[in-house]
Amino acid sequence: MRVLGIDPGFGRVGWAVLEGNRAKQKVVEYGCLETSPTDSLNVRLEEIFDHVGELIEKYDVDEVAVEDIFYFKNQKTVMGVGQARGVILLAVVKKKKECFNYTPLQIKRSITGYGKAEKKQVQMMVMNLVGMKELPKQDDAADAVAVALTHFFMDKRLVG
Repeated sequence: MRVLGIDPGFGRVGWAVLEGNRAKQKVVEYGCLETSPTDSLNVRLEEIFDHVGELIEKYDVDEVAVEDIFYFKNQKTVMGVGQARGVILLAVVKKKKECFNYTPLQIKRSITGYGKAEKKQVQMMVMNLVGMKELPKQDDAADAVAVALTHFFMDKRLVG
């Protein structure tokens, strides 16, 4: 099973492709799409939509796991992330892939066993779980690995 994990954002979209099952996973590839703040909203959303579709095709992804939006203090930020998340979900549907959504609490709990774990704790566990020597340079890509891992751990169909 190949899973594309996505940490949605407007300026940056973290992504990671993992392969395996509930017992064992390996990282195939990861990265981060950055949209230009000088581009219009429409151009940035189209870029996110196209990129997600390309990742699904390039890595022959079976399913997609996306982090849910959580509360932001800045309303402008939550609107942009919500719009980006919307085009991500649309790209997944257009590629006829099933999409699974996980809250930050679910992700932290599945990775560390504690829903209020600090970001650094989650990152260290991600490294240990998939045998990474170092974290991706961008937090968004590391977060996307955690999202994909959460799908492997929480989806009961992926046992064995």
